[in-house]
Amino acid sequence: METVVKNNRQIKVASLSELPVQLGKEVIVNGHEIALFKLANGNVKAIENKCPHKQGPLSQGIVSGEYVFCPLHDRKLSLEDGVVQKPDTGCVKTFEVTVKGDDVFIQL
Repeated sequence: METVVKNNRQIKVASLSELPVQLGKEVIVNGHEIALFKLANGNVKAIENKCPHKQGPLSQGIVSGEYVFCPLHDRKLSLEDGVVQKPDTGCVKTFEVTVKGDDVFIQL
């Protein structure tokens, strides 16, 4: 877990070089637990770190393409819009990500 500090309008949450490909990283920003993911295509996604089903830590889930599977009950969530895939239901909050050089920022 890493606590981050506000930087102008955006909040720096990580360095791109420290994010492993297709593995999650948990960061805490202003009390929000957020899961960061660097996808195989190089894109970085940020979502709320708690599955809406049983509050499983999504940063510990398995990433496949643009989806993460909850480590507790294998629910599949979109990293693009946070929606749990059918037949399950629910969603988590997503956060806009900006990468500048090696710095990864999100907006709350």
